[in-house]
Amino acid sequence: MRPFHLAFPVDNLEKTREFYTKILGCKEGRSSDRWIDFDMFGHQVVAHLVDSLEETQTNPVDGDDVPASHFGVILDLEDWEKLSNHLNKINMEFIIEPHVRFKGEAGEQATMFFLDPCGNALEFKAFKSDDMIFATD
Repeated sequence: MRPFHLAFPVDNLEKTREFYTKILGCKEGRSSDRWIDFDMFGHQVVAHLVDSLEETQTNPVDGDDVPASHFGVILDLEDWEKLSNHLNKINMEFIIEPHVRFKGEAGEQATMFFLDPCGNALEFKAFKSDDMIFATD
């Protein structure tokens, strides 16, 4: 699978740099005074400095109010558990606490949501098997 590229808005580059490198362990790539590239689990995500950020809207999914605009990575279950444990250890404030959703259904997944320092919603999830990522039944 080829890496994806995603750009997202931030209103503070230094807080963003610290969060993505120190909290999530992303490596920093190229940067300027208006943007920073990060290696997020092999994918290129780019924080772009903007003057103002928009309000996040939500959508109900399996009993949770999921931020309609969000991004993240599908990890293997072991890495998801390591990240979940790390974030709990540093007292990350979750939008949606780490848990398993769609239990016993197609697409059962471990998931968690939290915000970066500029209010961008991140979801990290894991499946027991990659075959379940797009499962419909």
